[in-house]
Amino acid sequence: MWKMIFRQLRFEINIINNCRIMISGYLKEYQKKIGPVVLSDSLDVLSFILVREISQYYNKNFGVCCNQADSTVQKLHEVSGYLDSAKQTGVNKVFLPSNVQTDIDNIEAKIDSSASNLSSQTAKNSQRIRDLLDSVRTALIVLAAVMLLLTFLGFLFSLFGLKFLVYILVIIGWILVAGTFILCGIFLLLHNVTADTCVAMNQYVQHPAAHTALDKIIPCVDNATAQETLMRTKEVSSQLVEVMNTVISNVSNINFAPNFVPMYFNQSGPLVPKLCNPFRPDLTNRVCSAGEVDYNNATQVWKTYVCQVSASGICTTTGRLTPGMYDQFGVALNLSYGLYNYGPFLVELQDCTFVRQTFTDIYRDHCPDLRHYSKYIYIGLVMVSTAVMLSLVFWVIYGRERRHRVYTKSMIGVARRTKLLLERKLQFASSDHLN
Repeated sequence: MWKMIFRQLRFEINIINNCRIMISGYLKEYQKKIGPVVLSDSLDVLSFILVREISQYYNKNFGVCCNQADSTVQKLHEVSGYLDSAKQTGVNKVFLPSNVQTDIDNIEAKIDSSASNLSSQTAKNSQRIRDLLDSVRTALIVLAAVMLLLTFLGFLFSLFGLKFLVYILVIIGWILVAGTFILCGIFLLLHNVTADTCVAMNQYVQHPAAHTALDKIIPCVDNATAQETLMRTKEVSSQLVEVMNTVISNVSNINFAPNFVPMYFNQSGPLVPKLCNPFRPDLTNRVCSAGEVDYNNATQVWKTYVCQVSASGICTTTGRLTPGMYDQFGVALNLSYGLYNYGPFLVELQDCTFVRQTFTDIYRDHCPDLRHYSKYIYIGLVMVSTAVMLSLVFWVIYGRERRHRVYTKSMIGVARRTKLLLERKLQFASSDHLN
């Protein structure tokens, strides 16, 4: 009997350890999100996970995709904001040409549409994947808890000979074993899908292709929209420079007669240098000419040409820029420089570089750990299923063995009582015969 008890105990301990392996794999897979965990007891680990179940979390890999998509959408909105501000910005009542303002309206609508599509599609697919992973996570936690409870109850019921309850637990146990094997297959499928996705990401980075299944994770922005946005930002940036240079050439650097209002504000002193236009009329890159100021030093240089003005706006000191004109130059300069700086981002957007960079980061930083620790979970599930299955068999064997021993003891008791009665009858018969 003691051998049976020790054998049963050994299987119960194996089940606990296998649950520990499964839970440990789960913890390691998400340890960067929930922090390091050092717990020695399996029940403490399970309790910790159940507490963590309440909190919200995002899967790290798809969090990277969402963060990259959100960053791209934010930059697109920033470009749209710069274009809208440029449409309303003027220097000394000189604004962008009407055809450029019309182009800005058209491209703003396309930018907003592309940003909304990127944001909604990424969020929708990420939510679907996250819901699937959350369902599997919940199933793992519930399964681990039920397996541990079933193991202890089954051992106690079989030890105390509660036949009816043992049989109920055996039925429940076989259902759980079948469910565990099914869950193991599901998690093995997820493990393989994860590995295949990581390989597909690496292949996509090495050999980019349009309209692949990976577009569902984080889609590229429409190439035509990205290219048109790049051209419009160059055009608006260049046109803002032309507006500033036109004012400098036709207003600030000309000594108007006092009766030539509103152009006259007593301009005097050295001529104001023009701003370097980074683009030619065909929007190709241009090298600055001698005497021009660039984006980096324009405001500092122009500040030396600002005069002090009277209440009527006439310069009372030497200078060719009023403080109001200088402020308008600063606003236009910042908008032009901002649009110019978004050029590299729009080039990456055009050839989908940001998607390839995201996939590269995931493949390099997250895929190895994800494949490694997800393997622990389905291995733990297999071991738990096998151990519980064997434990169910030993519950039944131990119950039958215990009933057999009880029956044997009862039969031995009956035989002893029968023998005692016969001996007493023989004694009475012998005493009667002697009398």
